[in-house]
Amino acid sequence: MSELRELYQTTILDHNKSPRNFRVPEGANHAADGFNPLCGDKVKVHVKLEDGVVVDVGFEGSGCAISTASASMMTDAVKGRPVAEAEKLFERFHDLVTGDPLTEPEFDPEIGKLAVFAGVREFPMRVKCATLAWHTLRSAMEGSGEVAKTE
Repeated sequence: MSELRELYQTTILDHNKSPRNFRVPEGANHAADGFNPLCGDKVKVHVKLEDGVVVDVGFEGSGCAISTASASMMTDAVKGRPVAEAEKLFERFHDLVTGDPLTEPEFDPEIGKLAVFAGVREFPMRVKCATLAWHTLRSAMEGSGEVAKTE
């Protein structure tokens, strides 16, 4: 378990320091804002959708290390996937971070590197940080125009 915690910390710090896809993708045709009122994290997710596929995705904003790292890893994970697959990945990620903190998470090959966020389940207040970008991505893909919140 200590190895997983170390990997978690290393990965979070790396993606916070050098977030991937921290930009507005050229040709983005969907966007949404997200806000976590508990800690003040703000994110805007920009998506370029073509024929039901997330061709490109990026984000802007400010927040804690978990929020930024989650947004960074999310953009890597959903880029190139059909919207339906991105939705399923969101559900799997959500299940991972909201699972029972007293049980070991089951291995899910679809989650891949996102598994480092399993430790967040031990800190319910941090789950909202980890899921903010995902809720915002969903809003962007739906084109709802509403600010995504973690409430």
